[in-house]
Amino acid sequence: MSFMIILVSLALLMIVAYRGFSVILFAPICALIAVAFTDVSLIPPLFNGIFMEKLVGFVKLYFPVFLLGAVFGKLIELSGFSKSIVASVIKIVGRERAILSIVLVCAILTYGGVSLFVVVFAVYPFAAEMFRQSDIPKRLIPGTIALGAFTFTMDSLPGSPQIQNIIPTTFFNTNTWAAPWLGVIGAVFILVIGLMYLNWRRRQAAVAGEGYGSGHINEPTEYKAEKLPNAFVAVFPLLVVGVMNKILTELIPRYYGEIHSTTLSGSAKPLVTDIHKIGAIWAVEGALLLGILCILLFAFKTVKNQFADGSKAAVSGALLASLNTASEYGFGGIIAAMPGFAVISDALKAIPNPLINESITVTVLAGITGSASGGMSIALAAMSETFIKAANAAHIPMEVLHRVASMASGGMDTLPHNGAVITLLAVTGLTHKTSYKDIFAVTLIKTAAVFVVIAVYYLTGIY
Repeated sequence: MSFMIILVSLALLMIVAYRGFSVILFAPICALIAVAFTDVSLIPPLFNGIFMEKLVGFVKLYFPVFLLGAVFGKLIELSGFSKSIVASVIKIVGRERAILSIVLVCAILTYGGVSLFVVVFAVYPFAAEMFRQSDIPKRLIPGTIALGAFTFTMDSLPGSPQIQNIIPTTFFNTNTWAAPWLGVIGAVFILVIGLMYLNWRRRQAAVAGEGYGSGHINEPTEYKAEKLPNAFVAVFPLLVVGVMNKILTELIPRYYGEIHSTTLSGSAKPLVTDIHKIGAIWAVEGALLLGILCILLFAFKTVKNQFADGSKAAVSGALLASLNTASEYGFGGIIAAMPGFAVISDALKAIPNPLINESITVTVLAGITGSASGGMSIALAAMSETFIKAANAAHIPMEVLHRVASMASGGMDTLPHNGAVITLLAVTGLTHKTSYKDIFAVTLIKTAAVFVVIAVYYLTGIY
């Protein structure tokens, strides 16, 4: 019964998200329905002590990233830099390769350390311009961005600085370059199959006579100037964000140490900050600030008259996107506290093969919580010792466990209630009904890639 309660709650949330209802409203409702069927008296304490704590904690950590990412993306749009970059990319790779271009731009940014949510804000203006000029249906933009940002550079490619590739290091005593060959094989599989699928969808639309479409919402403002900005100048802010994120990631821990403590006048207790947990977020925020300043330096005259309205739109979008995701985070916290969640965890432990066990466990929990990092953290915290013991008995290196866990976290996490999916659709002005089909196809491809990698390891022994 407890297991069914979780399934009903999860199914209800996916249905309302798919039908376009606000997740900010329905995530707590669906979570508390699960609580009500368990023990109605627990609704107030769990809502306050888990849901709201998780929601507020997420906003506390990540809202500045959402806000700065939204402003950065809006300035890229208003300055005309997006149109300049799109025009240049079209000249280089050809108008018929618009999908490939957007996937590669997303991949470069995410592998460079830019947050997945920031990539959505920053790349959307580029994608909208390129798809409009190439007359590709706008509804394919979310699937294209998802392929470039939410898949192989997030958790497959060795050395990725994304959190999904960092979390396993603390459980398996590995580093982010673990199992490089398996990571590359998985990344190539996802990229090739994903591009084949998206281009097939584009050809279908072309045969049906469907183009970019009209009447869309959240359309980027078209750049009206007669002469486009220089392409090298236009791409420079993106380089600044990527490079400075890497530099600040290295410098911040050196400057502050692993733990920073300071006592302010008038405060009885010192302010203690765990730099190990917050340093990467500070680095992204600092890099985005520098990117924004860079745009203003090069294009102040162009954006100054539109900055007031543009910044209001960016703030509104950032608020909506961050609260959508935070509500999902709260939902996951409630579900993880339910008795049925322990039933699911115990059932997954019965799978004998350690790699299959790990991959299914991580991707199932990521799907239930709607979070790759959240699901993996819960899975490894509860079962990493079991995985390690079984892997040692089967002589499987810890590096392989790391790569499988990382890739599995990015498997079924992108179900309809996933915060990144909701953010992506909100930013692009599209809906689950119009665009989730392609996101789900990408989800299936990246889930399959985990088992491809496991098969390659068992067949060849390389990692």
